[in-house]
Amino acid sequence: NSTGELEIAGRTAASIIDEVGSPVYVIDEDDFRTRARQWRDAFAGWDVFYAGKSFLCTTVARWIAEEGLGLDVCSGGELAVALRGGVEPSKIGMHGNNKSDEELRAGLSAGVGRIIVDSSHEITRLERLCAELGTVAEVLIRVTTGVEAHTHEYIATAHEDQKFGFSINGGAALVALVRSHHSPYLNLLGVHSHIGSQIFDAAGFQVAAARVVSLAQRLWDEQGIEVEELNLGGGMGIATTGRRVAVVHEF
Repeated sequence: NSTGELEIAGRTAASIIDEVGSPVYVIDEDDFRTRARQWRDAFAGWDVFYAGKSFLCTTVARWIAEEGLGLDVCSGGELAVALRGGVEPSKIGMHGNNKSDEELRAGLSAGVGRIIVDSSHEITRLERLCAELGTVAEVLIRVTTGVEAHTHEYIATAHEDQKFGFSINGGAALVALVRSHHSPYLNLLGVHSHIGSQIFDAAGFQVAAARVVSLAQRLWDEQGIEVEELNLGGGMGIATTGRRVAVVHEF
């Protein structure tokens, strides 16, 4: 503000600390809801998911549900918070390349709308759990597109020598898609791609999208299998400076 104090929604940080103590997380509800609506409206006709890893509590989960967004969770704890916050299970996507049997079981029992599968080992475990529970899992196959996202190397997730998903170039993605389609315990919804975080150049998204669409076309041409969903991921950079605000607005 004019006196140099940090303000959140009209309240100075000092006054908040005086009231509730420190440390404390503070979120401007109006700002949060406005941004959620902007993403929802900008992608009308698509499903928009909030990434629980950015920050999640029961109140945030409730806001997400009320604004009509879906929610990505990456652990059993995040799943529990999402359900407690009132998110419809069908609008929850369950991520993570190291899901435990307990977490997968919790997701299946809750009836989450999508489980994003990262490995052949996870497919095997998911089939076993579905057999035990007498259910069918709704799955997306996470693929690596080989795209350099022009972000920090530790948060780039689509180049070939990394731990997330099945390689398109190496053929593992096509094998996983065919296997999942023919499994009696899995319902293959489609393909998932995520190239990284803190991305300020849309070119990587364009290349990744083209490769995912080409994979889906190949699946149809060679196997006669049509997928319903293409999840092209997120990872847009956060506007933290004036210069970056200008870049983000280009999207």
